[in-house]
Amino acid sequence: MKDYLIIDFDSTFIKIESLDELVKICNNQNKKTIKKIEEITKMGMEGIISFEESFSERFKLLSIKKNDLQKVIKSLNNNISKSFIKNKEFIKKNRKKIYIISGGFIELIYPVVSKFGIKKSNIFANNFIIDHDNNVIGYDRNNPLSKNKGKVEIIKNLNLNGKINVIGGGYADYEIKREGYADKFYLFIENIKRKNILDKADFLLKSLDDFVKIFDDE
Repeated sequence: MKDYLIIDFDSTFIKIESLDELVKICNNQNKKTIKKIEEITKMGMEGIISFEESFSERFKLLSIKKNDLQKVIKSLNNNISKSFIKNKEFIKKNRKKIYIISGGFIELIYPVVSKFGIKKSNIFANNFIIDHDNNVIGYDRNNPLSKNKGKVEIIKNLNLNGKINVIGGGYADYEIKREGYADKFYLFIENIKRKNILDKADFLLKSLDDFVKIFDDE
C-alpha cells in the first residue's frame, strides 16, 4: 500500500464502543447509567454534541478499577470486526503505513491491534490516570484526543507525506477530511450506519473487503 491509512477503533476495528463496554463490565454500574452513556456516545458520534462534551460527560459516570480493564480487553478481542479478521494479513503487510487514531484509550486498544502487527508508536489515543490503589481516577486532559478536533490535530502534527485515507464510523473521522488533512473519507458501515454523515463520505464501506478491493484495483 503506497498510501497512508488512518483507522478508527470503536465500531470500526471492533464491532462495539470500548467505553460503553467498560461501563457494562464495571460491576457497580446500573442499567440506567449504561443507557445514559450509550445516549451520550450516540450524540457525540453523530456530531449532535461536541466530542469533548461527550467524552467528559461519559467519564463522569464511570467508576473503574484497573482490573476491570483486563475484562474489557478480553471482550474487545472477542468483538473484532469480521472483515478485519478476514483481512488480517493485509493489515500486517501494510502496518507501517497504518495508524490507529481513536478517542478511546490506548490501554484498551493496543492489546487488540498489536495482534495485527500494529506498533504502539502508530497508535494515538487517550490514556487513563491510575492511582496507587489501582483505581482509574481520570484521563490526561492535555491529550489532544480528549478535545474537539483532536484527530485533526494529530494528523496535522504527523505531517505525513502522501495520500491519506480515513476509515471510520463517526463525525470526528469525517472532520479530518473536512479540515483538509485527508484525501478520502471512507464511512465504515459494517457495524453501524450513522445516517447523518452518510452524505459526507467519499465511499461507504460495507466491510474492509471493499477498501482492499479499491486498492487492488488501483
